[in-house]
Amino acid sequence: MTRRELIEILVTALLVLTGALAHFFLGSVVAFVLTAFALAALARLVGHATEQLGSRLGTGSAGVVQSALGNLPELFIAFFALNKGLFDVVQAALVGSVLANSVLVLGIAFVVGGARNGVQRFDSDRARLISTLAVLAAATMAIPSLAPAAPHAEALSLICAGVLLVIFVVTLPSFLRAGSDEEQVPPRWSVMQTTVVLAVAGLAAAFTSDWFVNALTPAIHTLHMSEEFAGLVIVAIAGNAVENVVGVQLAAENRPDFAISVILNSSLQVALALTPIVVFGSLFFNTHLTLVFPTLLALVLLISGILGALIVDDGQSTWQEGAVLVGFYVVIAASFWWGT
Repeated sequence: MTRRELIEILVTALLVLTGALAHFFLGSVVAFVLTAFALAALARLVGHATEQLGSRLGTGSAGVVQSALGNLPELFIAFFALNKGLFDVVQAALVGSVLANSVLVLGIAFVVGGARNGVQRFDSDRARLISTLAVLAAATMAIPSLAPAAPHAEALSLICAGVLLVIFVVTLPSFLRAGSDEEQVPPRWSVMQTTVVLAVAGLAAAFTSDWFVNALTPAIHTLHMSEEFAGLVIVAIAGNAVENVVGVQLAAENRPDFAISVILNSSLQVALALTPIVVFGSLFFNTHLTLVFPTLLALVLLISGILGALIVDDGQSTWQEGAVLVGFYVVIAASFWWGT
């Protein structure tokens, strides 16, 4: 490890400790802000570890692992929030996680990568598969909200969740193959160092997510925002901090295949794996989660899937396309500030 990496590990540990102190001794809004920063710092640390993992596994496998590890805080946050009965927050957070990756983070990556490197080109066949799955997943998640089956909403949600999980298992092998821009950079960390960092960061993320959720409801009331906005924007962005950092860094380094693999694999894993897991897992809570979203939430999910498919289907990206995605996300976020 370099001296800079050791310093970042120390800073991350201090931020987690600060979040813990805020949770136990300071107000909810302060704890809410500090734990969000701690989650972001943990995200960066996981990003460094996964970069070393990518040097051993290749971009395809590393992208999947990166996305899975990046979604752990979201899983923790979802279950902690369900335990507190925050049904609307969890629903909005699941949709928001898809949007945060496939619209906001992808847009920022295109802007940064395009501004620094010009037009970036990536594996169009792989991008086409990802975009097709994204539209399919968005449609499957939205159908229970639009179907006239209110008395059977829970059963329909379980069917859709099962289909999403099967699609995830069937398509997983195709994402384990490396992208075309793979670079065999020798890893600096040993296997033991990488494993320890990932394990400790994951454990710290679990505790930090719990503190974050505990501060969530009081912060919502204090800041006068809706539960839908909190889930769609605040929780989703905090839970996706890994991709926010790593995906943009990869685009800036002119590694678009790896960047898209990390960003969109995370979005797909939220839709195809995390959402079904939370739906089935909610059966063990008093609050059973369904995929019957508010109509506006379902519509923006569908529109975002289609827009993302149109942009990535040609196998190249520009900063202008990124600006379109970021602007659309701002409009979505603003529309949920007052609730649905």
